[in-house]
Amino acid sequence: MPLVLMTDDRAADWAGAARALPPGSVVVIRAREARQRQALARQLSGLTTLLIADDPGLAVQVGAAGLHLPQARMREAAHWRIRFPHWIITSSAHSLRALMGAHCLDAVFLSPVFATTSHPAVRALTPVRAAFIAAHAPVPVYALGGVTSRNAALLAPAFSGIAAISSLI
Repeated sequence: MPLVLMTDDRAADWAGAARALPPGSVVVIRAREARQRQALARQLSGLTTLLIADDPGLAVQVGAAGLHLPQARMREAAHWRIRFPHWIITSSAHSLRALMGAHCLDAVFLSPVFATTSHPAVRALTPVRAAFIAAHAPVPVYALGGVTSRNAALLAPAFSGIAAISSLI
């Protein structure tokens, strides 16, 4: 997964953004409302590799490549890995402690690395602290949160890639 586009609840040209991604990229559909997730899944199906956030039923229904779990449900990864061994299974994480439960995952999105408008009240990890966490993770880690073309160069090689929302739409 060289680059990951995370959707959210805003109105955006998600299909256009997905088409603009380089080959091998992934889109994680994570709209909070079920109907919006379903609509996005139908709209983006076939354009790129799709992971569905927090909705394994929809992932099965649309034939997604896998499932993205919130940090609070990270431990469910083992269950889904047994049921769907071919799935890509990812999770969010916000600390080194959270990453210690990531063994059954294919990757983790560590956030927020930088200050972000999508979560303005959440304190950023900073690139140095996030790199330390990523270097100690048992699975590949993608930097998420406030990542732009300008600050991506500050990310250490400990990261396997970049996940973003605003900078990709």
